[in-house]
Amino acid sequence: MKYSTLFGKTTRNVPKDEVTANAELLTRAGFVEKLMAGAYTYLPLGLRVLDNISDIVREEMNAIGGQELLMPMLHPKANWVQTGGWDSIDVLFKVQSRTGREYALGQSEEEVVTPLVMSRVQTWRDLPQLVYQIGWKFRDELRSKSGVMRGREFLMKDLYSFHENQEEFDRFYATAKEAYLRVYERLGLSAKVTEASGGSFTEKISYEFMVLTDAGEDDILYCDTCEFCVNLEIADVKAGDPCPKCDGGALSQARASEVGNVFDLGQKYGRDFDMGFTDREGRKQYPVMGCYGIGITRLMGVIVEKFHDDRGIVWPAVIAPAQVHLANLGKDEEAYREAGTLYETLRKRGIEVIWDERDVSAGVKLADADLIGIPWRVVVSSRTREAGKVELKPRTGDPELVTTDELLSRLTS
Repeated sequence: MKYSTLFGKTTRNVPKDEVTANAELLTRAGFVEKLMAGAYTYLPLGLRVLDNISDIVREEMNAIGGQELLMPMLHPKANWVQTGGWDSIDVLFKVQSRTGREYALGQSEEEVVTPLVMSRVQTWRDLPQLVYQIGWKFRDELRSKSGVMRGREFLMKDLYSFHENQEEFDRFYATAKEAYLRVYERLGLSAKVTEASGGSFTEKISYEFMVLTDAGEDDILYCDTCEFCVNLEIADVKAGDPCPKCDGGALSQARASEVGNVFDLGQKYGRDFDMGFTDREGRKQYPVMGCYGIGITRLMGVIVEKFHDDRGIVWPAVIAPAQVHLANLGKDEEAYREAGTLYETLRKRGIEVIWDERDVSAGVKLADADLIGIPWRVVVSSRTREAGKVELKPRTGDPELVTTDELLSRLTS
């Protein structure tokens, strides 16, 4: 795309109540615009990033047998009354229609996915069932001050699994955890699997996936020698104590942000709706269920918190809104034409490129390129033309002059 026609360009206007790096940088770089506390418009560049994150999550969920669907965001009150969530979940948004009927805006999907799936399960032969969606969620958060990391409206992947028994569930639970770690690794993040309380979902222990960041909302204790990690709220150890799992290292405390969670829901929701199946002995049984969430918009914020410098965002290549930020500098008409030819060449090769062809100073173009944070910057100018080359610069590296053939080889290797 040509930058001059892009809807949502860089700006200096950032809401004064934004206190996190992700909120400031995403706003200044033209990825999001705040509508109100906890609710953002994702502009074209921001939506590209969300789509790229979603695609990675989708690939990993499909790889473990998940089938994607899309469920309503507006839920009937009766379903939430059936599970007890209508009166017990304080973050639930409740809506009344003109007819007097009441509804919930989905903050999770157990109340609608359980009857959806179990109406199609008759016997143990129909299990397991693994369904997921990537959709918008709503939670009445009292404090939405972490940019896109904590919203009242947010995009989330939630997968639900239905199993014949606990043993079958446990096997899939381990598989799902490994898939989650692959997601974070592909995004360039190192996530720690943290034991935590199941909260309002279940009395069982759950697992949260935490990325270390000063902008996080949780305190964790972890061991660098092994994978032991626990949320400080339920810990019976403290910083400096020897690791209770390996005895080889001392526990460190750090601030972290949750980027995913997995819950063992047990048989609660099948029992709540009295929807079961016939087991191998011919008896009625309720499914053992699991819930597996990944916050897509939250991940976007965490990635910006982890990958930025004093000039702007540094996107991992796999989720960047484009691969190349192309700019022609100066008033040189030949440089403009050469950049235009290169722009078309890159597009024909399937390389996503943003061409900043505006009539503005070189300083403005280069500063905007750093702020937006695309992995490669390519510059065409009178200086590069004289050398018969273009300038290629990684977002955090040094520039070099390369031929067009070298550029294409580097970008497609």
